[in-house]
Amino acid sequence: MSTKASEAAAEVFGAPEVGAIAHLYRGEMYRSKIWRTRLDATTNWAVVTVGIAFSVTFSDESASVLPLVLVGALLCVFLMFEARRYRFFDIWRVRVRVMETSFYGPILRGRGLDTSNGWNDALADDYTGVYYHISYCEALGRRLRRNYTAIFAVQLLAYLGKLGIHPTALASFDELFARAAIGPFSGEIVLTVCVMFYTSLFAFALWTLRGQKAVGRAHKPGGHSDRMRELTTTEIF
Repeated sequence: MSTKASEAAAEVFGAPEVGAIAHLYRGEMYRSKIWRTRLDATTNWAVVTVGIAFSVTFSDESASVLPLVLVGALLCVFLMFEARRYRFFDIWRVRVRVMETSFYGPILRGRGLDTSNGWNDALADDYTGVYYHISYCEALGRRLRRNYTAIFAVQLLAYLGKLGIHPTALASFDELFARAAIGPFSGEIVLTVCVMFYTSLFAFALWTLRGQKAVGRAHKPGGHSDRMRELTTTEIF
């Protein structure tokens, strides 16, 4: 950092300003934690709902497969709720990361404060008007890949298990179509819709991998030792 940049930062950030930013960081961390908890709550709803569908569907030999089909639609609703919450969570997470990398980072390295990259102006603008940093599609894709892929996979396995082995093993394709039929819809139509549904989910999860803008993803250090881990293993028990 240049001498002029150091002097300018020192003029802008005195002890009161540094203390205010420290409290601001704590507040943003708390906001991020609250929205993280809200994300987990939505996932919990999805897991509990799938469990209820399992109980109803496998409770009796004559029980319909309809609950397992309907829970798929409900999972999509939960996924949309969670994607919206994830976009809000990303707002607070980005602010926290900006303060960690541009405020606390230089201080911990003994370089003082540096505002030459304009982080303080960008942060101030973000407080002036709240902005989403990722699109709704990206949020949907990320939550689908990280959480809901496993939930949908379990639901699909339960659905196939209900059709294939409950109450007895399948003997023919005609029996499969008969078990898959729901009300006025034949088994062929229901199975076709299911295949299209899961194929669409898989394609959407792959399509949203490109052009990701979300930050804060943890990664392994490349090309050098993990110094943080080394520091945590210096204590002898």
